[in-house]
Amino acid sequence: MTAIEQAGGAGAAAPSLLARDRIIAGPRFTRWLVPPAALAIHLCIGMAYGMSVFWLPMTRLIGNAPATCAGISLSDELFTTSCNWTVPGVTHIFEIFIAVLGISAAIWGGWLEHAGPRKAGFIAALCWGGGLVLMGVALPLHQLWLLFIIAIFCGIGQGLGYITPVSTLIKWFPDRRGMATGFAILGYGGGALIGAPLAVWLMANTASGSVPGVSSTLVIMGIIYFLVMSAGAFGFRIAPTGWKPIGWTAAPAAQSNNAMITQRHVHTDRVWGIPQFWLIWGVLCLNVTAGIAVISMASPMLQDVFGAKLLGVDVTGDLTAAQKAGIAAAAAGLVGLISLFNCLGRIFWASLSDKIGRKNTYYTIFILGIILYCLLPTWGHLGLPLLFVLSICIILTMYGGGFATVPAYLADIFGTQMVGAIHGRLVTAWSVAGVVGPMIIAGLRQFELDHGLPHNLVYDLTLYVMAGLLFAGLVCNFFVSPVNPKHLMTDEELAKERALQREDRIAGNAETAARGSFGAGAVLAWLAVGIPFCMGLWIALQKAAVLF
Repeated sequence: MTAIEQAGGAGAAAPSLLARDRIIAGPRFTRWLVPPAALAIHLCIGMAYGMSVFWLPMTRLIGNAPATCAGISLSDELFTTSCNWTVPGVTHIFEIFIAVLGISAAIWGGWLEHAGPRKAGFIAALCWGGGLVLMGVALPLHQLWLLFIIAIFCGIGQGLGYITPVSTLIKWFPDRRGMATGFAILGYGGGALIGAPLAVWLMANTASGSVPGVSSTLVIMGIIYFLVMSAGAFGFRIAPTGWKPIGWTAAPAAQSNNAMITQRHVHTDRVWGIPQFWLIWGVLCLNVTAGIAVISMASPMLQDVFGAKLLGVDVTGDLTAAQKAGIAAAAAGLVGLISLFNCLGRIFWASLSDKIGRKNTYYTIFILGIILYCLLPTWGHLGLPLLFVLSICIILTMYGGGFATVPAYLADIFGTQMVGAIHGRLVTAWSVAGVVGPMIIAGLRQFELDHGLPHNLVYDLTLYVMAGLLFAGLVCNFFVSPVNPKHLMTDEELAKERALQREDRIAGNAETAARGSFGAGAVLAWLAVGIPFCMGLWIALQKAAVLF
């Protein structure tokens, strides 16, 4: 019987195009079509990391601004139509993206579990792609407050898009939870590799005289992102209850690598009161705080610590203009490498966690991170820029890996039934870290400079503080343990939840669903996301080449 027939016979109304009932996998479907659908969404919303390419052009939209605009305050920037904005003023747009990402994921995570990935992904496409279009349309009005409001809608698209694939992927890949979620979240790290060069090219080719084409670029990219994300959303299919890969059986909980994996489930509404949730929240928050602090200051840190040594010379006096340009180019190369390793680390560490377990993976991340953060000042004192850069690249793989591994960690501890909603609540840790990390490193740097410390030494204390944060994360990870059985859903509660998700109507398809081969359709889907991603990697490698 089909899902519709089971729902109420031949007279039952067909489910809507976006309904969860509409996307139950058929027998010829292959689960390998789900990761490219997830990547299509994450590669689009991952452009949030590349929005910095817009900040400087957005400060040049008004030619011949009057001298009275110097030193304009943020409150005046919000409403001025005669003065250019400042870079600190427009960067609040990114902060809104990340803050609303965590809040919206926490608010609508439970709804997403019931609505399904197609509806959630399509709404994410409307909010993110449509929000960028609205931002481009509103930009000529030169009202910063209006852009901040539109950024809220973009942030909702970020939050929904980020958590949309998680639960679906974990249920399709019970045997490879880390790898599956790593593929999706790899896309968020790689979105800027594709989007940033595209935005720069579009702004240059749609400029009007001396005014960069920011408005038209945002509109064009918003339309592209809406179409790509919608294609990803409509590509999702969900696994019937009880589905599993042929030949795979759940490993006994007593096995050493699987002792942390529960076969039961925790309801989203209970996680706020469970210690394990807050311990994993701390694991993610502390790892992200340390990593994002380095990302936010990587370019000036490399220039401050090494200066002309990046060019292979030791200059004691003032630098020439050509030397300054060369140093800046080398630092820009580090930014390209950071994007690359942040991205690749997501699939590496998440896949490794399938082999050694989630808890052991975070032990490795934190211990190795502590060592590398403590070594960075030493590399600076010894004048070894290559070791410094290599250490930062490894640190950034662990930053990305922390994001990619945590959904599988949650599924292990809290079960798979509502892992998408629980993950939505957990990413509030990212919102906190996104504010705290850059604030710590910028504040400590300024404190050191104000007290007369040379530029090449101002990051030493900061890096040791970051190592201390990782040690705190290590402690949090140590105390993560299986959930007390009293927090687990009873069979009746689980049946009720599955009824809300309409899973009670589709369990009969579990044996026959998704037994299709990896055919031409899957090849085309992977090429559609793989080719742009590889192009982005190639551009990042070209930028990084100046370091060598």
